[in-house]
Amino acid sequence: MTRRSALGLTALGFGTSRGGNLYSAITDEAFAAAVDAAYDAGIRYFDTAPHYGLGLAERRLGAALRTRPRADYVISTKVGRLLVPSPATAHQRDPEGFDVAATHRRQWDFSRDGVRRSLDESLARTGLDRIDIVYLHDPDEHWQQAATEAVPTLAELRDQGVIGAIGAGMNQSAMLTRFVQETDIDLVMCAGRFTLLEQGALHDLLPAAQHHGVGVVVAGVYNSGLLASDRPPADATYNYQQASAELIDRTTRIAAVCEAHGVTLPEAALAFVRRHPAVVSTVVGVHDRAQVTETLRRAAVTVPDTLWPALRAEGLIE
Repeated sequence: MTRRSALGLTALGFGTSRGGNLYSAITDEAFAAAVDAAYDAGIRYFDTAPHYGLGLAERRLGAALRTRPRADYVISTKVGRLLVPSPATAHQRDPEGFDVAATHRRQWDFSRDGVRRSLDESLARTGLDRIDIVYLHDPDEHWQQAATEAVPTLAELRDQGVIGAIGAGMNQSAMLTRFVQETDIDLVMCAGRFTLLEQGALHDLLPAAQHHGVGVVVAGVYNSGLLASDRPPADATYNYQQASAELIDRTTRIAAVCEAHGVTLPEAALAFVRRHPAVVSTVVGVHDRAQVTETLRRAAVTVPDTLWPALRAEGLIE
């Protein structure tokens, strides 16, 4: 049994960016209710990061899971962005999209000391005795330090039993492929680059992951909103920005083919990524009980096998 197969990831994972007040504020109670609904439905994998709300998501997640048996769930968090106190900006709002006070600033740090400090601070915020999976968070501009300092540091902690598994999480597939091929990691989290809308990771990351026995966790399955509705609205977002008319048109064409096969666009989006043998879990960002219920309903839908060749015939998927 490999380390990744021993982790016990559920097919669906709970993403906590909205628990950090991404875009708008939610209450502690709404977030806790979402965690309870997910847990009661059998979801046992929860992903978070210091970046999400300057630590708010980690604090909320730890509080929401505090009464649950620690051995019964898996938590991943991330390193690479240290949270540094910033009294001079505390009266402002966070400039990176989270509706929280800017009491801290993010400081890139993939050094040995930075990784260990980040992990210690995450443990303090969550109130947990251990973190199961630690990802390098968006090391796009920091390959050298991430590969030569951060990965070996995490590997030591993994080999000592302090953490369960290590990996990298990014919004691109090329560098994730390098991590798979050149470093000793167990998992990658690929956000937005393997979806019903775009399949770039099919050409590099997914075959490399299969070859090296590295698990792929898919995030951003809705491409930050474009695939989240039955038909994309005119103001749909892609990569956290306004989607282009061309992308909205392409997504509308995909939705029409899905409807002709009796399923909705988001139902097909979830099913599509889960078909690939390298994918070990799909993390979906949810922030209240209703979203959890809807995500579980979508995931339970049986999508006809005829949909995929129909989309391929229209040149809409690879």
